[in-house]
Amino acid sequence: MKVKPRDIPALLKAIKPDVRAVLVFGRDEGLARERADLISKQVAPDLSDPFQVAKPSNDDVKNFPSLLLDEVSAISMMGGRRLVRMDGVGNEVTEAAKLVLESSQGDGVLVMTAGDLKPASGLRKLLENAKTALAIPCYEDNARDLMGLVHSVLADAGLTATQDAVTYLVDNLGSDRMISRGELDKLVVYKGQGGGQITLADAEACVGDTAALGLNQIAEAVTAGNLIQLEKLLERARVSGENAIAVIRTLQNRMMRLHLARGYVETGMSAGEALGKLRPPVFFGERDKFQREVSMWSVRKAEQALGILMEAELDCKTTGSPADVICARALLRLTKAAR
Repeated sequence: MKVKPRDIPALLKAIKPDVRAVLVFGRDEGLARERADLISKQVAPDLSDPFQVAKPSNDDVKNFPSLLLDEVSAISMMGGRRLVRMDGVGNEVTEAAKLVLESSQGDGVLVMTAGDLKPASGLRKLLENAKTALAIPCYEDNARDLMGLVHSVLADAGLTATQDAVTYLVDNLGSDRMISRGELDKLVVYKGQGGGQITLADAEACVGDTAALGLNQIAEAVTAGNLIQLEKLLERARVSGENAIAVIRTLQNRMMRLHLARGYVETGMSAGEALGKLRPPVFFGERDKFQREVSMWSVRKAEQALGILMEAELDCKTTGSPADVICARALLRLTKAAR
């Protein structure tokens, strides 16, 4: 069965007894692993229990497809349903998974995680079309997902957060669930469990080095004309292996917001009114800085900047030249233009 996004929260709490196999897949591997763990713990609360949990390797299942059915059919030594868990699978296990779904032997549950399987993927189609299987997609976290994650992690630690701290976290956590949870766990350790409130200062002190904040900081340095800050951030991005296209697109998004706000100003609005029309709204802690940048970038200048960024992205994809060099050259050019 192909699971719809609105049905996922309920399934993470309770799957039906007749489900024999679950596939959790998508670009966000951290989220896929997290959801697979929640479903797995419905079957085996202790995922490290060797008497109730089997973890066959992908190679073994590929070479001996019947092995998967044998594991699902086996009786748990300590009672209860048996869990068979496989991570990082692909179409090579399709035949083995088909044997499990076509059989009624045993009451074990097969839970698999996979990367970004295309709609034509044999494994994905098999699970989506089977009545006793679930295919759960995992996409990058959006703002609503991140807000839910923030409140969940903090509540589990007995912590609360001010509204501006929550807004900051949602704006600056990345789209990868594993990285976002790691950043929040770091914040919990910093603040300590068992009560207390996370402030904006706490959030700023802990979140940023490895989250999406790095890309936002690069974009802000460019539009503000801060060459010294840009050089530091670009070096950090290079060392961490940040994707040049992601850097360019983050700056494109910021430049488009500046272009839109400046367009409102040039029709007669005040800068404050122009910022108020942007969606999503500008974070209140950045309003003054963003408003200054609106005054620095005319509509024509912003359009030229967007053209330079589009050309840089195209060059990264087609010329064969080092993408980080192309990206850095474009960003330095725009930073100087801002100055």
